[in-house]
Amino acid sequence: MAELRIAPAGDGALLVELPARIDPETSRRVIALGQAVRDRCAATVRDVVVGYCSLTVYFDPLAMDAAWLESEIRSLAADDSPPAESDANAVIAVPVCYGGEYGPDLDAVAEFAHATPQDTIALHTDATYRVYVVGFVPGFPYMAAVHPRLAVPRHANPRVRVPAGSVAIAAGQTGIYPSETPGGWQIIGRTRVKPYDASRPEPFLFRPGDRVRFHAIDRAEFERGA
Repeated sequence: MAELRIAPAGDGALLVELPARIDPETSRRVIALGQAVRDRCAATVRDVVVGYCSLTVYFDPLAMDAAWLESEIRSLAADDSPPAESDANAVIAVPVCYGGEYGPDLDAVAEFAHATPQDTIALHTDATYRVYVVGFVPGFPYMAAVHPRLAVPRHANPRVRVPAGSVAIAAGQTGIYPSETPGGWQIIGRTRVKPYDASRPEPFLFRPGDRVRFHAIDRAEFERGA
């Protein structure tokens, strides 16, 4: 894996960096390397966290030699074979009620796009998005890429409360707020899909590398729990 940089991230972690860019190929390589590290070092690492173009590997500094771990990571990264990721994986469908009280920024995004609200919805639902990272709050999926016409900037002044399930856009990405939280993204709709639910056997719905498609539902469907 070309242009790999590994640096300490405190006493108990190593930061593995690829060239800084957001694209599917880099994402695939980071995810594949993360899985390889888990498979080889499962008994010796505490956690492996995937970023856009980086991997953070956490370990117990009292039980592991960082130099040995770095050597193992470099050995795994040296495999330049194409990452094993199938485009045949199921697409996660997300129903969204766009506009109105559930999407207070839809009209502003439409104005930015020089489009009608309906055309804006069509642009948002026309793409299959890739989940690049999950973070900021538990379960928040950062997905890309939105249509260039929809790449509206964040709000200059974030909202104090963004409702759970809000579907939003910021620059080239779209995401879903898993819980009520402050946030500055442009809210275009709401879904009842829960990106994070501690009561589920697997609390996190989205993982890096997942594919997602949004589809529009009306208010009645949303309020019925669609």
